[in-house]
Amino acid sequence: MGGLSVSAPTRVSRATGDSPRARPRPSNITCKILMAVTGLIFAAFVLVHMIGNLKVYTGADHFDDYAHWLRTVFEPFLPYEGLLWILRIVLLASLVAHVWCAWLLTVRGRRARGKFRRKGLGIKSFTARTMPVTGAVLLLFVIFHILDLTTGTRPIGSAEYEAATRTQSYAYDNLIASFERPLVASFYIVAMALLAMHLAHGLWSAVNDLGVTGQRLRQIAVALSGIFALVVMVGNMSIPIAVMTGVISKTGAS
Repeated sequence: MGGLSVSAPTRVSRATGDSPRARPRPSNITCKILMAVTGLIFAAFVLVHMIGNLKVYTGADHFDDYAHWLRTVFEPFLPYEGLLWILRIVLLASLVAHVWCAWLLTVRGRRARGKFRRKGLGIKSFTARTMPVTGAVLLLFVIFHILDLTTGTRPIGSAEYEAATRTQSYAYDNLIASFERPLVASFYIVAMALLAMHLAHGLWSAVNDLGVTGQRLRQIAVALSGIFALVVMVGNMSIPIAVMTGVISKTGAS
């Protein structure tokens, strides 16, 4: 009888999937680490991208030369646009991993929570809960941004869009023509506000998920995450605002 009483629960446990072998793969820890690493890759990219975009304030010639340089850098070691395609592949792979892990964690969290939801948890909880929403909007913005300023696909791209050639870039005029459209400029500004929210919480989460401990270090991480997000937001927002107010125009920086 004693043997039966021990073995029966074991069989039930295996049938219901409670054994360690039934744990989901990839694990939640693996997903969080992947999201942290890919999130840091995105953060580095948006910072470098913002710094490059701010060259628009130096005038059309300088900005176009910079855009052309991005396509020819490391030639002939790399083919034309070689570095850009390497970056695109890395970013696309990171995006797939980031979105996939975010989806898995969201689904698993909802299943574990059930129909009950905690309320009144403050701003930190609000930013955490809205990460899927801000992430989805940013994904749509990335698609829009590529169709607008990378490929110039109509009707998203401006009617004045001019594709780059092997000898000349028209990035300055393309950017101005895009942001001269109030709806596009407004969408860009709103997207940058959402990006700041996503970055601030995402960078702080990445620090925690990568194992940084200690109250002092966590406080520093919170501050640096907020500063980083604010710098990226202000820098990027300034460009459409400058176009709409005439600070920069197709005649060059004023």
